[in-house]
Amino acid sequence: MYKMNIGIYIYDNAEVLDFSGPFEVFSTASRLSCPENLFNVFLIAENREPVHARGNFLITPHYSISDHPAIDVLIVSGGVHTGEIKKPHIIEWVASTAESATSVASVCTGAFLLAEAGLLSGRTVTTHWEDIEDLRASYPALTVLTAQRWVDQGKLVTSGGISAGIDMSLHLVSKLASMELAQKTARQMEYDWNDNNAD
Repeated sequence: MYKMNIGIYIYDNAEVLDFSGPFEVFSTASRLSCPENLFNVFLIAENREPVHARGNFLITPHYSISDHPAIDVLIVSGGVHTGEIKKPHIIEWVASTAESATSVASVCTGAFLLAEAGLLSGRTVTTHWEDIEDLRASYPALTVLTAQRWVDQGKLVTSGGISAGIDMSLHLVSKLASMELAQKTARQMEYDWNDNNAD
């Protein structure tokens, strides 16, 4: 069976749970899908240098934007995103990677990177509650929902902040594999899955 590549993009001051939550979901789901091991999950950064995430959490990415395998599911983490959206080569990479991916998702303020790459225009989305108004003001072509854990728009899925990324990732497991595997994954993680989404 084909193993899906789940690439999670991180950067300095990324929110730790924004990437470690989805990483835990997909790595646990892969383990529980044994012997198929459905998912191959890895972290990607601008380069292979260690990334200083929030709280000075030091993490070494598996790949850089120039040497990673083909990506089936791209997840963009949130955090202090303001520097990232000003990097044309990063935004171009997000746009080109999204074009060939089966699914594209953001956690928290990762939605700003997707919006800057032109992927969310005319769509209904969400982000961290604290950044709702900023996202609306910066990208008026978006319909930004409040009080939603995640919003599924087919290929593109956005989530609220931090722990909402876990809920969204479990939802992605249910779409990409099965609801049974998603439920087993949540139980294995001892996580109370919140199904507060919008289509």
